[in-house]
Parts: sequence; structure tokens; C-alpha cells
Amino acid sequence: MNGIRKLWDEPLCRALRRRIGRALGRYCMIAEGDRVVVGLSGGKDSLLLLHALSDLRCRSPVHFDLAACTVALTGMDVSHLREYCIARDVPYTALEHPIMEIIESRSERSPCSFCANMRRGLLSTWAHDNGFNRLALGHSLDDAVETFFLNLLRAGRARSFQPTAHMTRSDVTVIRPLIASPEAAIIDEVKRLGLPVLETVCPFAGGTERQRVKDLLEALRRDVPDLFANVVNAMENLSDADRWTAADMH
Repeated sequence: MNGIRKLWDEPLCRALRRRIGRALGRYCMIAEGDRVVVGLSGGKDSLLLLHALSDLRCRSPVHFDLAACTVALTGMDVSHLREYCIARDVPYTALEHPIMEIIESRSERSPCSFCANMRRGLLSTWAHDNGFNRLALGHSLDDAVETFFLNLLRAGRARSFQPTAHMTRSDVTVIRPLIASPEAAIIDEVKRLGLPVLETVCPFAGGTERQRVKDLLEALRRDVPDLFANVVNAMENLSDADRWTAADMH
């Protein structure tokens, strides 16, 4: 265990550090005096995000506070997450909430969306109540593109989540510093650092609509290697001239 803890002291690799730094700067995610809480699910993305921000906190001229908070599903063991946060000198809180039981009792048709919305709501409320003005979530480039295609195929909307989004109800701003970081690079770095990724306790994992879209995109990228970059470019540069509008009828 001492060997793994030593890896936890390693700085983030340069390539991901650059991607995250560009995202933070381009979308003005963190400013002097901000208080940032990371939504730490225990998955690879949120752990890598916490590692990156705890690195940044030590070397950045912009001073900000950092903490981590987990919405713990029933049966979730957060002891390794707590140990990691202690090693990184990050205050940690776990909020127990029976989200899976609520989903089952409601026979929820979109469990992933419901769970994500509920966890984000719980985290933003906790952030507000404890004086944090930024909620950092570990959504990657892959997540953004998958969400775009989910909306396109299932809702007929060309949209994804925003890199930053202010939640008026809680007065907390959601930031997504991994928005320009590909999942493959995150996986490699999580393995290199020996981060304590939790096994999922979600009964819906692997058989979701998002997983089907992920598989579809993997096949498409074999023929279109620049697919993800093209989608991001489209989301950033959609002009009024590209929109279809109904002609005025006289």
C-alpha cells in the first residue's frame, strides 16, 4: 500500500495538465478566491480530476480552496476514497442517499439521467450550504460527444452539456475541467497513478443507452478519426446561418 500511496504523490502527466489548463483558461472556470468542491463518484474521471486540481492548487498563482464530496449509493465503500483524500490533503465528505432504491420504486425509465440529476442536485445543495461556489464534475471529452449524440438520436437536439453552467437554485457554478481530455488518456493516467477506482454498485451499468452510443461512436471513429474534434468544433461554432428556420408564410 505504501508503494501505491507514493504514486499518489506523483504530479499529473504533462499532456493532460495542458489539456486541463487550456479548458480552465478558455472557459474561465476558476478565479482567485473560489471555493471548489469535486463531485467524487469514485470513478476514474472524478479521481483524475481531483488529482489534477489538487496539483493545480499547489502550483497555481490563482489561490482557491478545494474539497471533495461523494454521494454514496447503498452498499458503497468509500474508505479508499477517504484515504486518498487524506493523502492529498483534501477535506472529504460522504453523503449517503438511497438513489437506487428511489429509481426502483419509481420504475424510472431513464435511470442514468435521473441518477445524474439527483446527484448533481445533492452536491450543489451541499456546496451552497458549506460555502462553496464551484462544483467540479469529471465529465470528459468522450462524455460530451456521447451526450451530443444521445440528444441528437433520442431527442432531436444538437446539444451537449456546457463546460461551465450556473445553477440558479443553489447559486453554484458547475465546471467541467476534463472537457477537453479524452477518456483513453484518463484511463492510462489513472493506471499510472494507481488511483483507487471503486467498482460500480450500479445495477444498470453496461446496459444503458449511453453504452450503446459509446459502442456506436467507437465504430464510427475507425472511419472518421477526427469525429470528436469535429463534434466539438460544431458545438462551438454553430451559426444562425446553419439553423433551419421556418419561412414566414404570407
